Amino acid sequence: MSEMTEIVSKIAAKMLAISTTVATAESCTGGNIAHQITLVPGSSAWFRGGVVSYTNEVKMKVLGVPSELIESYTEVSNQVAEAMAEGARNVTGADFAVSTTGIAGPTGATATDSVGTVYMAVATPFKVVSQRMVFGTDREQNIERFTAAALEMLLANV
Repeated sequence: MSEMTEIVSKIAAKMLAISTTVATAESCTGGNIAHQITLVPGSSAWFRGGVVSYTNEVKMKVLGVPSELIESYTEVSNQVAEAMAEGARNVTGADFAVSTTGIAGPTGATATDSVGTVYMAVATPFKVVSQRMVFGTDREQNIERFTAAALEMLLANV
């Protein structure tokens, strides 16, 4: 069993134990979190679905991220990650949601965020938490690392 499958299996056990569901809102991970979840048999019992919001337009129109947040903080920020997670909960009816927004690379670095930066958030019925992490410059590795970190964050907040 892979490390990510192990994490997802732990998430599944927690979700099933408390009869809750989860959704995803992904930008820089491109649906990889949802993919990892659906690799685990029985995930339909607790996974509601996900949104790959790769553009700001989708973040705003589908997930309801306020344009003011993007204008004030950019799309790669804790504030937007939090709004994405809350939006995923709202649009899917899930109890929990996890989101990612960041710079997978090899281009896209900004004055404040280097390639390999990810902002992740988890929205629960009671709170929203977010975190910034920085990894390397390899795009494929970053997507895997962002995915694993987001799943670990979800596991810690269920």
